[in-house]
This record gives sequence, structure tokens and C-alpha cells, in this order.
Amino acid sequence: MAFESLSEKLGGVFKKLRSRGKLTEDDVKSAMREVKMALLEADVSYKVVKDFVNNVTERSIGEEVLSSLTPAQQVIKIVNDELISLMGNANARIEFPSKPPCIIMMCGLQGAGKTTHAAKLAKYFKERETKRPLLIAADVYRPAAIEQLKIVGERAGVPVFEMGQIDPRKIVKAGLKEAADQGYDLVIIDTAGRLHIDEELMQELKDIKKLANPNEIMLVVDAMIGQDSVKVASAFDEALGIDSVLLTKLDSDTRGGAALSVLSVTGKPIKFVGMGEKLDDFEVFHPERMASRILGMGDMLTLIEKATMTIDENDAERMAKKVQEKGFDMNDLLENMEQIQKMGSVASIIRMIPGASKISDSDIAHGETQLKYTRAIIQSMTEAERRKPSIIDPKRKRRIAAGSGTSVTSVNNVLKNFDQMQKLMKEFGIGGGGKLHGKKQRMSRANMLKMMGAMPQANMMPDPANTSASPVMKVEKKKKKK
Repeated sequence: MAFESLSEKLGGVFKKLRSRGKLTEDDVKSAMREVKMALLEADVSYKVVKDFVNNVTERSIGEEVLSSLTPAQQVIKIVNDELISLMGNANARIEFPSKPPCIIMMCGLQGAGKTTHAAKLAKYFKERETKRPLLIAADVYRPAAIEQLKIVGERAGVPVFEMGQIDPRKIVKAGLKEAADQGYDLVIIDTAGRLHIDEELMQELKDIKKLANPNEIMLVVDAMIGQDSVKVASAFDEALGIDSVLLTKLDSDTRGGAALSVLSVTGKPIKFVGMGEKLDDFEVFHPERMASRILGMGDMLTLIEKATMTIDENDAERMAKKVQEKGFDMNDLLENMEQIQKMGSVASIIRMIPGASKISDSDIAHGETQLKYTRAIIQSMTEAERRKPSIIDPKRKRRIAAGSGTSVTSVNNVLKNFDQMQKLMKEFGIGGGGKLHGKKQRMSRANMLKMMGAMPQANMMPDPANTSASPVMKVEKKKKKK
């Protein structure tokens, strides 16, 4: 994920500072040199890095910091504050006009993810702010662009207005009339991109801007192009006058410098970020939360928001009541895991947990694979076996292993871990089948269930050492022997 290398390097710098106890001015300056190199390697603009380091150094060598009981913590807090200031002190929002519709014009280079993120943006406002969005397909040059918008629009549950490959100005004009006639309160225009900025592209965008009079011109920028993204933003802003930036592919192995440079160089805030390929892998950009992630402190607020949006209150109450009255079985575990999957990838969830920055990508990828095996094992059980796993004898285990494409050892591990989970829940007074009182009663309600739903089921993973869990692995092993 973006910033992973930066987080690791900054973590090393802060670890050295903590180990020193009292700090001198030379200690701070030495640490800032390392911070400067880490930021430059993350592809942050040189001017931005220079100003950032100067500001942090100036604030850190003051007597108040160096003479405090926890000088290292004070320096970290200053770095955190300056990172937030660099990306914007508050998350910028889209202002909706008093008279609808609100018109958002999406622009950017080809390949930045403009079409997909137009649908993500529409879905976000439809579900979280109960808007009625309409997507207008004004990209008539890229092959299958209109068809792609129709597909992602259908997945998002948002209608798409298109007229084929005619003059995009005519499409926008007719689309705006359709929005007014049908009472849509949000219009998102997907304009054409190019492989590079050219006069023809800019003139077309200027014409559409004049025609649509958009409330927001949002530039879609690929985070993977690093400092070039800042140049792109500057060029579009100079020619078109953009209002905000939507940063895509922030879940990739990009160095993330764009997020730290865009506001400072262009003066335009990042309002949204794309974190994956699914339509729900989309977030409002919160500078303070991003700074927390960069410094390896996680982002529990976003994780809680994801859990709240994903886990239905009524379902949570129903499941809590069922668990309390009848106990926790494999069906409940499967439902719990499916709720987690709706929140996004295991990697995106784990990265939001404080301290999880130390977990390697390979470990997370392995864990995600093992969770798939666990689901396959549970899905291969009969309804009776899920309700009462104790009836699963060796013969049943062989059948479940064959049905899930795993091994008997993997099935045993899942059953063993599930048994441990049940014992732990009984210690907390959950799922005992009787009435509870006081603290135990409060813990058994929906909030406890939501908390469970937000935590990755790492303890339910089959044994990582068991490479026989996958038929693919078996084939690979045989090939190696040959």
C-alpha cells in the first residue's frame, strides 16, 4: 500500500529518537535529515520536503520540546501536525447548491481510473447522502468507455445517460435536460481523457465547462505517477480551473508522494481517494487520518465507519440475540467472515489497525488466502455439521476436505480454533443460552457483535505450515520434485 516504505522509514527514525531519552539540537537535525531522505524517496516534491523539514526542525529545537520529559513524543506530534497541515487541516467537502442538481465534472488523463471512480463517487453519494445521481457518458473516444460506464453504473445502482459516439457537447446538453426533467439532484459527467495533455482535450473540456457550468471540477489523478501527478494537476488547473482532486490507486505499491504534494503545489484539496478496484473501495480524504496511517498509528475511525456502514443494525441485533439464546455456531462464524469481506480486503482492514504496519505484505496475503480456505471448509459442511461441529468424525472430515479442496489437517485446525473461540466466548458470558446480568449482559449486545465483525478472524486460519491445503500447491510441489 502507498506510504508503506515511508511509514517504515519514519518508524525507524522515531525509534532512534525514543531510545535517546533527552534530545539535543544535533539529534533533531540528524533525524530530520533522515526524514528528508525518506520523503524524497516517497516521491514528494523537493520544495514541499524542504519547507516541511524546515518547519518541523524549527518547532522541534525549541526549549519547550528539548527540555520536556518526552521529547521524542513531542517531535512525533510536531511531524504529525505538519503532515496534516501539508495535506489540509480539514477534510474538504463538496458544497451542494440550494437549487439542484449539483453538477460534478470529472476530468483527467486516460488510465487514471476516471470512469470507474465516477461510478464510485455516484454510489457514495447515493448510499451515504441519499442523493439521486445521474452519470453522463461524455467520453466518446476511448474504445468501450461508454459500455464500461454503463457496467459500473449498473453495479452502483446509478442510471447512465448516453447517446453513443456523437459530439460530447450535445451529450452533456441533453444529459443535463434529462436530469432536470427527471429530478436528479446530482449529475456526474465522465469526460474524455488523453494519454497526454493537448490543446484539443483542453478546448473540449472548456466547452463542456461553459455549457454545464459545473459546481465542482474534479481532477482524477493516478497516485502511481508520483510527482508527475502534481504537474498534471497544475496543468489542468491552469487551463480549466479545477476545484479538487480525486486520488486513485492509493492501495498500490506507489510511493504516495502525490498525496503529500498536491495541496501544497496547486492549492487544490484532495477530497476523495480510491483504495482498490471494488466500488466500495472509496473513501473521503481525511488529512489527519492519512497522517496517522503514515506514522504507523492506524486509522481506527475509518475502520469503525466501514464497520458501521457494512454491518446492518437489525442483522447485528438478530445475530446477537441468536448467539445469546442458542450459542455461537459455524453459521454465525461464516456470516461474521462475510461481513468482514464486505468491508474490503484483509490488507485494507489490517492497515487501519494501530501497530499493524509491522505486518509484512506476504503475511497479509497468506492470511487472506487462509481465510478463503476457512470459508471453503465451512461451506463444505452440512447444515447439521455447522450447527453442531462436534458430530464431525474422521469420515466427515475427509468429505469436507475433499469438498473444499483442502486437507484433513486444515479441517482439524479450523475445528480446533473454533472450539477455542467458543470457550473464550463462554468466559465472557456470551452464547451460554441463559440470561445475563450487569457487564456481561451489556457485552453480549449488538455493539459486541459489531466489534467482532470489525476484527479479522486471524485465529480461524488453517495452519500456515500446511502447504497441502491447496491442490495448486500440491501440483507445484510435484513439479519441483521432477
